[in-house]
Amino acid sequence: MIPGKQIEAPRSEVGRSRPQRSVGSAACLSASGRSGWNERNGNRRMIRLAIGWLTMFVIGTDLFVVSPLLPLIAVDYQISPALAGLSVTVFSFTYMVSAPLLGHVADRIGRRRTLTCCLLAFAAANLATASAGSFVWLLAARLISGAAAAGVSPAIYALVGVAAPLDRRATWLALATSGLLVSLPLGAPIATLASASLGWSSNFVALAALSLLLAWANRRIWPEDHRAETIAAPVGSLTATAIALRLAPMVMWSAALYGMYTYLGAGLASSGFSTEQIAEVIVFYGCGALGGVLIGGRMADRLGAKLMGGISLSGLAVCLLLLRLALETGMLVNFSFGLASAVAQLFFAAQQAGLANDFPTRRTTVLAWNSSALFLGISLGSFIGGQAILSGSFEANLTISAAIAIGGWIINWAVVPDPVLPRTEAVPNNVRCRARFVSP
Repeated sequence: MIPGKQIEAPRSEVGRSRPQRSVGSAACLSASGRSGWNERNGNRRMIRLAIGWLTMFVIGTDLFVVSPLLPLIAVDYQISPALAGLSVTVFSFTYMVSAPLLGHVADRIGRRRTLTCCLLAFAAANLATASAGSFVWLLAARLISGAAAAGVSPAIYALVGVAAPLDRRATWLALATSGLLVSLPLGAPIATLASASLGWSSNFVALAALSLLLAWANRRIWPEDHRAETIAAPVGSLTATAIALRLAPMVMWSAALYGMYTYLGAGLASSGFSTEQIAEVIVFYGCGALGGVLIGGRMADRLGAKLMGGISLSGLAVCLLLLRLALETGMLVNFSFGLASAVAQLFFAAQQAGLANDFPTRRTTVLAWNSSALFLGISLGSFIGGQAILSGSFEANLTISAAIAIGGWIINWAVVPDPVLPRTEAVPNNVRCRARFVSP
C-alpha cells in the first residue's frame, strides 16, 4: 500500500502541476515576446500612420485651396466666380465616380502600386493646373486631379486600416482622415496668402512637388503586396439598397456644408472682406473643423452614431442661419464660421465609426463608398450653391444650405440604425496566460 501511494502521488503531482507550470510559463513568455515584437514595430507603424496623414493633408489642401482662390481664378480667365466654381464640381464628380473603381483595382494589383501611380498622376495634374492656358484646360486638369485623388484616398484608408492594431482601427482611420481637416487651418490659408504675392498657380506647383515626394515615401514605407484581410462576408450583407440608404446622410451633410464653403471666398469678398481677412476666417473655420472631428469621435463612442449625426446636422442648420445673421450685422463673423465648422464636423467621425461598426466584414469597401458619397455631396452642394449665388446672394446660399442640413437630419433619423452595445471585449494578456493553464 505505501509503495503504491508513493508511486501514485508523484504521478498525480506531475500530471497536475508540471505541465501547468510549463504551459503557463510558455504562454506568458509567448505573450511577453509578442509584446516586445509589438514595441519594436511600433515606430514603423507610427511612421506609416504619419505618411498616410501627410498624404491626406496634401489631398485635402488641393481640394480646399480652390475655394479661396476662385476670385483670382475668375479674374485670370475673365469669368464669373460661379463659373469658376465648376472646377470644384469637376474635381468632386470625378472623385465620386472613380473612387470605387480604383479601390477595386488596388485590391487586385496591389495597394502600394496603385497609391504610387496615382500620386504621380496627381503631381502631373497639378502641374497642368498651374500651367493651364484656358479655363477649359484648367477643368481638364482638375478632372485628372480628381481621378488621381480617388485612387490615393481609398488606398491610404485600406493600408492604414490593415497596419492599425485591431482594437484601434477606427481611431487610426479617423487620424488619417484628420489630415484632410488640418489642411483647412494650415494648407488653405498659407496658399491664400502665397497667392497674393506669387500668384494662385504657385500653389499647385508646390502641391505637385509634395506629391512627388510622397510618392517616393509611400513606396518606401508600405509593404510590396499589402492586401486586405480575407474575411468572408455573409452573402447579401452589402446590398446596393443598404449602402445607398446608409450613405444618404453623408450626401446631404456634405452638400449642405460644402455648398456654403465652396463659395466662402467669393461670398466674403462680395461683403468687403480683404484677402487677409478671408485667410483669417479660414483659419477659424479649419480650427473648428479639427476640434469638431476630435470631439465628435469621443462623443460618438458615448452617444452612438445616430444621435451624434442628428445633433450635428440639426446644429449645422442653426449655425448656417446664425452665419447669415453675423454677416449682415458684421459681428462675430470669425467665431460664427469656427462654430459652424466644429458643429458640422461632429458628423464625420460619427458616420465613419457607424459604418465601421455596421459593416465590419466589408469595412474598407464601405469607407471607399463613403468617400464617393462625400464628393457626390460636394458636387451637388457646389452646383446648388452656385445657382443660389447667381439668383440671389451668399446669404441665400446659406439659407438653402441650412434647408439641406434639415433634410439630412430627417434622413439620418430614418435610416441610421440604433447603436448596439458590443458583446465581446479584448482579453488582457494576463487572462490569456491563465486561460493557457486550463487548455488541454
